[in-house]
Amino acid sequence: MQQREKFSSRLGFILISAGCAIGLGNVYRFPIITGAYGGALFVLFYILFLLILGLPVMAMELAVGRASGRSIASSFDVLEKSGQKWHLHKYTGMAGNYLLMMFYTTISGWMLIYFFKYLNGSILQYETAQELGEVFGSLIQSPVTMILSTYAIIVLCFGVCSLGLQKGVEKITKVMMISLFLLMMGLAIYSCTLPGAKEGLKFYLIPSLDGVRTSGLWTVISAAMGQAFFTLSVGIGSIAIFGSYISKERSLTGEALTIMSLDTMVALMSGLIIFPACFTYNGGVTADASSVSATFLMTTLSSIFNAMPGGRVIGTLFFVFMLFAALSTVIAVFENIMSFWMERTNMSRKKIAIINILLMLVLCLPCIFSLNIWEDIKVFGKNFMDLEDFAVSNVLLPLGSLFYVLFCTTRYGWGFDQFFAEVNTGKGLKFPKWLRPYVSYVLPLIIIVIFIMSVI
Repeated sequence: MQQREKFSSRLGFILISAGCAIGLGNVYRFPIITGAYGGALFVLFYILFLLILGLPVMAMELAVGRASGRSIASSFDVLEKSGQKWHLHKYTGMAGNYLLMMFYTTISGWMLIYFFKYLNGSILQYETAQELGEVFGSLIQSPVTMILSTYAIIVLCFGVCSLGLQKGVEKITKVMMISLFLLMMGLAIYSCTLPGAKEGLKFYLIPSLDGVRTSGLWTVISAAMGQAFFTLSVGIGSIAIFGSYISKERSLTGEALTIMSLDTMVALMSGLIIFPACFTYNGGVTADASSVSATFLMTTLSSIFNAMPGGRVIGTLFFVFMLFAALSTVIAVFENIMSFWMERTNMSRKKIAIINILLMLVLCLPCIFSLNIWEDIKVFGKNFMDLEDFAVSNVLLPLGSLFYVLFCTTRYGWGFDQFFAEVNTGKGLKFPKWLRPYVSYVLPLIIIVIFIMSVI
């Protein structure tokens, strides 16, 4: 195996790990779910569940990565005791990363297309969400357009990874993430000056029982729990890989909290952009939480941009931001895939990148074709894109997270004492020992409940 690179700075590790967690769902899914379930009260539940669910699982995944110095392809082989079978999770982890990219690169391609549509102004002639829905429908019905945009994302992101951890992944992602934060702040400030901003911010920031009365307390709580759990993308080794690239200078609970805070900031900032705009030009958030999808961006939100003064500029900047959010995740997951191969072969990064570009060019086709020429083909009532999304989000992420929790807390795995020593090595916030009963018994039960809810 080749000598393992390390990050050149802690900032690089934080931004790249946050970039992996920050995805398109932070921007379109969080505001819609928040809007459907009552606004500020939902946000409070969401933050609470991030702390009690997401934080410990992320700390565990980082600890496994750092202690082993490996990706999910061999981290369990290094840490498990003789005769144990925890290393079998490498196969579901690898499958999860590839499955995620099989549909995520296609959605990322949509962001690329809409960036150019706003840049050249061609989208501005359509005013209503219905008209924009027809535009988007005709777009996804074109296999050639979908293939070209998806392939552009795949080649670009593997190209970045082929340059190396420091010169490629870290250098490029730093620029994108800093630009992403600046773009978000600028768009949020602008959105908060819109005529309906006051009502939008009131709905978003002042807790109310309206959502509880409408949907029921358990529905609001379970929705917040699910959103908090899935937003961090833990369970398939996408975060563990970056733990394997860092030193033991800082404790991992503090690092996980920082990553989680950046991820949460992006979700919250997206609300500051979307709610004032929706209450100004759309009479509130009208998307249905039961059918949340990225099409909200291309229909409802694009109609809002097209109605705004200076909408071409705002739309262009928004889809630049969306593109950066998408690319940061794709690059992070591709780096994990690259690491799989480097640990299992003696091939160079460039050769691995070329092989995986060719592999992904084939693997993404079922998702693309499911939107057009294969749209009538269903498996368990779902097209290939929805099936891939369901398999990752509703099955592999919760089961993978449960796997990490059990591995780090039971004597049949790595064990709590070993995890506790690793997670608390270095300066910074420590993982409290009194949480042992919670993470050993309560947290696994919560994850099982989330898994059952998400599947049913």
